[in-house]
Amino acid sequence: MRLRRCTGPATALPTIEALSGGRLQREGADLTLRWSGQISLTRRILAVNIVALLLLAGGFFYLDSYRSRLVDSRVAEAAREARLIGEAIATSPPTARDALIARLARDTHARVRVYDPGGRQLADSSALGPVTFKLIDPHTERRGQDIGRFIDATIDTIVGAARPPLYREHGDGLGWPDIAAVRQSGRVATSVWRAPDRTPVITAVAALPGASGVVLTANNERDITWTVRAERFRLSMVLLIVTLMSVLLSLFLARTIVRPIRRLARAAVRVRLGRAREVVVPRLPSRRDEIGMLARALSDMSLALRARMDATEAFAADVTHEIKNPLASLRSAVEGLGRISDPDLQKRLIGIIRDDVHRLDRLITDISDASRVDAQLSRTKFVAVDIGALLAGLVAQRHDRGVERAIRLRFDRVVTDPLPVLGDGARLERVFENLLDNAVSFSPDAGVVSVNATREQDELVIRIDDEGPGVPADQREAVFRRFQSIRPSGEAFGQHSGLGLAIARTVVEGHQGSIMAESREDRMSGARFVVRLPLVPAS
Repeated sequence: MRLRRCTGPATALPTIEALSGGRLQREGADLTLRWSGQISLTRRILAVNIVALLLLAGGFFYLDSYRSRLVDSRVAEAAREARLIGEAIATSPPTARDALIARLARDTHARVRVYDPGGRQLADSSALGPVTFKLIDPHTERRGQDIGRFIDATIDTIVGAARPPLYREHGDGLGWPDIAAVRQSGRVATSVWRAPDRTPVITAVAALPGASGVVLTANNERDITWTVRAERFRLSMVLLIVTLMSVLLSLFLARTIVRPIRRLARAAVRVRLGRAREVVVPRLPSRRDEIGMLARALSDMSLALRARMDATEAFAADVTHEIKNPLASLRSAVEGLGRISDPDLQKRLIGIIRDDVHRLDRLITDISDASRVDAQLSRTKFVAVDIGALLAGLVAQRHDRGVERAIRLRFDRVVTDPLPVLGDGARLERVFENLLDNAVSFSPDAGVVSVNATREQDELVIRIDDEGPGVPADQREAVFRRFQSIRPSGEAFGQHSGLGLAIARTVVEGHQGSIMAESREDRMSGARFVVRLPLVPAS
């Protein structure tokens, strides 16, 4: 940032754009919620947790894929077994064929049937040995199996799983679609069916070598259903536990976030309705998170608002008191003017009236400035102001006009570089004019008023010294109160409103600075007023 010297008392350097308005607008745009802003925070917390649960419930889709892979592997295995069984039957002697078919059925846990080329059944493992293939009638099972099948059907419908056709026996071998497919292609054919209890049935057909017929195997893969149900049960238990935890966490979040925010919102509404005095905003001292920060900020804001209301009421009472005095004097003089015929007394009364009018005008002007300075500072766009040039201009103007009682003004500037602060040049000029007026009014004839401006780290420190009686230690804070005035003994009454230093402090604090009264370090008589303002960073 480049700075240039100011030539006048309130000349500002190039304007630095106030970023707060644009920053707040951008932050407001970042915090804007489109559709979700219409939903309460509790419901949004629940919705977020439900979305996580739905993602976990997607595991049921994985189980369907897992079941499909199991079925595919069993289909490939059934095709290999059918081909091997067909080769074994073709190479065995006719006398040993029935025993071989029974043993193969027992080893593979499948039902093995052999058909001739015309579709007539030649052998059936169910008639040759122990029954290795049996379909379960769902009506004979326990009620729990009905629930399991219902859950299977429901989840299959949700995930869109393919539903195999119902398994039916065929007395004629030509009724099996796999046998017809093998007769046409000569290769192994397989099919997946659905048993009455919803378990998969896999059939495989392979041609016997030498075109002597075909072999058909049928497997009821109930273990696939049991495996999927077991995994589904485990996933359901996990989902149930996570759901309970999610609900509890949602209620916890609603309790720890929504409830305090709701209480703070109700307190803010009561403050807005004009009940700030009776509202106690909870500070939540035990919370160190953002909610606690918000609670303490709102509490401090309500206390500041209450203090501002008290100050406004006190200011109104002080204004009434200060205006009544000149009004009473003015009314008395006007009433006496109508009753007195002595020209000298009339001239004195007219002089009193003139002084009272001037006093009222000065008082009203200062009251207006004091009441509006806060609001005006909040709307003012701060610019870089060279305080060194401003002070030099003020001192030069007073020299040009002439200082009363031969009082000498001296500006001791340690550095010649610009001394820039962000602020309102006109308001800062008013501050230093009030301080110079105050120093001149308390200085003795031919006294010296010195102004000094120095850098101290990232602050600009301005000291204004006079050679008057000084400010008593117990009054150094009181002089900044409104309508508080400790005036020189020889000064005419009503020359000051008692608001100059109060306005100066308000303006300085509005610029993030400070002002105070101190004793002079050189131990000479007089007062020192010190103003500290933050300097503009070099960047």
